Amino acid sequence: MAVLEEQVATRPARRRAVANAAAAAIGGAFRPWSDAEIATAFTRFEAANPHPEGELEHHDPFTLLVAVVLSAQATDAGVNKATRGLFKAAPTPAAMVALGEEGVAQHIRTLGLYRGKAKNVVELSRRLLAEHGGEVPADRAVLETLPGVGRKTANVVLNIAFGLPTIAVDTHLFRIANRTGLAPGKTPLEVELGLERIIPDRFKLHAHHWLILHGRYVCKALKPDCPRCLIADLCRWPEKTPA
Repeated sequence: MAVLEEQVATRPARRRAVANAAAAAIGGAFRPWSDAEIATAFTRFEAANPHPEGELEHHDPFTLLVAVVLSAQATDAGVNKATRGLFKAAPTPAAMVALGEEGVAQHIRTLGLYRGKAKNVVELSRRLLAEHGGEVPADRAVLETLPGVGRKTANVVLNIAFGLPTIAVDTHLFRIANRTGLAPGKTPLEVELGLERIIPDRFKLHAHHWLILHGRYVCKALKPDCPRCLIADLCRWPEKTPA
């Protein structure tokens, strides 16, 4: 029964992965966006949502870092539900280390891969204390040395906690960049570097939030809501959903 439930739970994720792969397969064949089209798209996003915010609940750079590490293969809503109790019990690296792996695991057991995540959270907390005075470093290369922290996680922390114009490419942003033809790439890094090249500086701070939210709520993997899309007239995708 457990195996069957796991298979059912993973079906939507598999379908989303197929949709993302399809977008990546043909995105590079589209006519590139002009500078004017890019500026128009982000001007529209800005007008509709001048100050976009991430949806992971946090209190400071440390709790943000933990939340993003826990968000791998999980929804923001699910992470928020788990971290409310966790952050009440352990709001600092020292408290997280004191809580220990088993204590962290009890708070996040509703999340996938929770035991491995608990191990990473405790170890990164220990490393922050031992190597960085308990503070989250504002350096991508250093962040990536911490357990459970990859480039995407580091970029999220640098952007939200430190106000740096980084672009964190998650599954939604990867799909948007390819499906629209805005910045096609076969890998998240290719997409990230492509977006950094083309997005005007004045939009870079909020660019990844606009694109992620657009992918999460409008340009969804399985049923894109093209009639609600702010950039449908600019998008290169040929199979737009009708009104």
